[in-house]
Amino acid sequence: MTADLPPDEPNVDDRVDGRDETPNERADRNWLELLQELRVMQTGTQILTGFLLAVAFQPRFTDMDELQRDVYVVLVALAAIATILALAPVGMHRALFGHRRKPELVRIAARIVRIDLVVIGALTIGVTTLIVDFTVNRTAGIIALVAALILVVALWLALPRMMRGRRYAEPRED
Repeated sequence: MTADLPPDEPNVDDRVDGRDETPNERADRNWLELLQELRVMQTGTQILTGFLLAVAFQPRFTDMDELQRDVYVVLVALAAIATILALAPVGMHRALFGHRRKPELVRIAARIVRIDLVVIGALTIGVTTLIVDFTVNRTAGIIALVAALILVVALWLALPRMMRGRRYAEPRED
């Protein structure tokens, strides 16, 4: 076993960080952590979806130009995909409950959550862009798109990659 594998791989030896878990205990812990992440994702997705659905019933919806309406439809589709992805691990858990497949479920659910984060990132960037484009102007919308994209890439991809690249240092006693 090697500690260099990602945490969702079955051969990870968690004892290197002080844990002494069986594979089932690790799967239970990882499942609970995934559920917490899913709760946060679902709440954000529900808020964005509710916002998007309400927009179509606003009097100014007809003031949107063709590009804005097209972006809106793509965003509604992304919101639906994000919701489906966020609920997939729960449905899988229900279908596999009692079949002793939790380690496999955790691995697949972790991959689904990663995909859902990409969809939610695109959805968040798109909603921000659409709002700024509609309320200010197209140039401001493009600036919002670039700024939101940079922020998502920096915080969701670059920062974790930097942290992963660092080795854990032993706490110093000064």
